[in-house]
Amino acid sequence: MYDTLKDKVCVVTGAAGGIGFGIARALSRSQAKVAMIDILDDTLQNSATELGREIGDSQRVRAYRLDITDRDAVMACFAGIAKDLGDIYGLVNNAGVVDQRRFEDITPEQIDRIMRVNVNGTLWCCQAAGAMMKNAKAGRIVNFSSKSGKTGSALMAHYSAAKGAVISLTHALAFELAPYNVTVNCICPGITAETGVWSHVSKSYVDNLKLGSEEVIKKFTAKIPLGRLTCIDDVVEYVLFLMARANYCTGQSINITGGREVH
Repeated sequence: MYDTLKDKVCVVTGAAGGIGFGIARALSRSQAKVAMIDILDDTLQNSATELGREIGDSQRVRAYRLDITDRDAVMACFAGIAKDLGDIYGLVNNAGVVDQRRFEDITPEQIDRIMRVNVNGTLWCCQAAGAMMKNAKAGRIVNFSSKSGKTGSALMAHYSAAKGAVISLTHALAFELAPYNVTVNCICPGITAETGVWSHVSKSYVDNLKLGSEEVIKKFTAKIPLGRLTCIDDVVEYVLFLMARANYCTGQSINITGGREVH
């Protein structure tokens, strides 16, 4: 782990489980003060309690229930985090939603939800944390896009559009925040095993393509040069590096896809 994060206040959205929980755990083990954000209240509280017990200090890991699509609520929540833990140094925008359906079946309500969570929610959190980082002239932001944000995926036109927007947002913020010593980068994972997204995607492919679950796994892994799905630890390691060590890296959208995505 990285001692450069000791006592730094870091926020992780979508932190109740999966990749977000893995990131929160890695940050807490690096002695950061971690604010875990999610809309899933009970699961979030249990996850924060678990990490507090692991490090032996429940005050260094706090849970905050938040709907990131509500800008006013985001501003209030981040002000509360600063009051509880101190000004925010690091932000990981991991929260997101996925949906799969044929493009002609996408409704206004479905694309609105995809955009509000994945794009608007990311922007609101960047606004709230970015103001503190600008004042401190130091900070690290890591946004989450996807392989689908670079190369669109079948049955995911609206999701691909949203994740492409996150990449462009990352580029723009990197330019705006660079004068304040704030870096902004973006992680683009492939399908990640052991996550809710993978459960949703695999079920959708079973239903839409009429394939068995084992066939779906083979279909995905056959396209990956390294021959396996992305693991949570693969993603966590890159996020931690960007937060703790990558002082001269900004505006990048980094593929974690086992070689499937190369641009």
